[in-house]
Amino acid sequence: MNDRASTVLSGLDSIRSGLEDLYKDLHRHPELGFGEHRTAQKAAEALRACGYDVTEGIGGTGVLGVLANGDGPVVMGRADMDALPVRERTGLPYASTATVTDRDGAEQPVMHACGHDVHVTCLIGCARLMAGSRNAWRGTFVALFQPSEENGDGAEAMIDDGLTSRSPTPAVVLAQHVLPYPAGYVGTRTGSFLAAADSLRITVHGRGAHGSMPQAAVDPVVMAAMIVLRLQTIVSRELAATTPAVLTVGSIHAGSGPNVIPDSAVIQLNVRTYDDSSRTQILNAIERIVRAECEASRAPKDPEIQRTSSFPPTVNDEEPTRRVAGAFAAHFGDDAHTIDLQTASEDMSEIPKAFGVPFTYWGIGGIDPARYAEAARNGTVAQDVPVNHSPAFAPVLQPTLDTGVSALTVAALAWLGV
Repeated sequence: MNDRASTVLSGLDSIRSGLEDLYKDLHRHPELGFGEHRTAQKAAEALRACGYDVTEGIGGTGVLGVLANGDGPVVMGRADMDALPVRERTGLPYASTATVTDRDGAEQPVMHACGHDVHVTCLIGCARLMAGSRNAWRGTFVALFQPSEENGDGAEAMIDDGLTSRSPTPAVVLAQHVLPYPAGYVGTRTGSFLAAADSLRITVHGRGAHGSMPQAAVDPVVMAAMIVLRLQTIVSRELAATTPAVLTVGSIHAGSGPNVIPDSAVIQLNVRTYDDSSRTQILNAIERIVRAECEASRAPKDPEIQRTSSFPPTVNDEEPTRRVAGAFAAHFGDDAHTIDLQTASEDMSEIPKAFGVPFTYWGIGGIDPARYAEAARNGTVAQDVPVNHSPAFAPVLQPTLDTGVSALTVAALAWLGV
């Protein structure tokens, strides 16, 4: 395995500069979910250039590349492509200044604040290395570029558009995510890794009136405030202290002026959980609390509770995760770790689920190691190290890209023997 990995990865020196340029280009030109036309074209062109059979437009903008190289298992590597509606504040010379029109018709700044440009670049790098060293492995390598991960609907869109009939069935699906750990770090974890995520939009109804005559109103602002406070007790008072979960109210909108009591208020919140039991318990508790507070406030109408997005939990299968962890330990040495449970969420697991195959998903670091080490010494990692979705999140080029390319390649070779 080490000899094969060394053979395949020996080509990294010759493509490193091109991959760095590609990353900068992708970072400078981010695109929102299902609008990744330029990114998808870049991926398709790169795959065709090194001999892959390419299918474009799956689920809108998804790209599938297949490289058959004799008898052997099929291994799929997956990368997400979409960016976020965030204004970049990294100060990088290749920072994004892009704006796009979102699904609601609003003009939005756009940034690769989650590192999907890293994921695309690393999968292209891995695909190129595999194509350039076919004498070192046997089987089929599949590179899959998925749209709209941030909205939680890209994997489903590809599946609904016939992904499982367009691609050979893999023996395993592999994926990774750049995270706020030191660059060069790789981390695997068996079982639960990423949280399930459910976003809710709650509309509570009151009765509007003049701000000077609250007795004539049913005030939805007060109602919403009571709900927000009560929701904070679900995790702290209804779950065991050993059960991890997060409930965040991210948005409250009500009214248009200081002297008018409005008719309604809208609360938007997000829940992160790791198992079906706590997920169900929290969602049921939210509905109970909302309805009870509305009744206590004499609301004239029942509240409307809408689930606006839902991500499944990412639970790594044991056998492939242990296999990849062993390969990483052999290749990366002390830089290979067991990673902590993460509260971020993903829809990638829907893809192996559709094929009925196992998967493993791991993390790589993207933060300058010296910066991270200083923050760790000062006990200020949470304050000084930008995290995913921050306007300051900017993975360092190296060794982030080398690590991501190498991790995908080493993992794929754990199945693709000779």
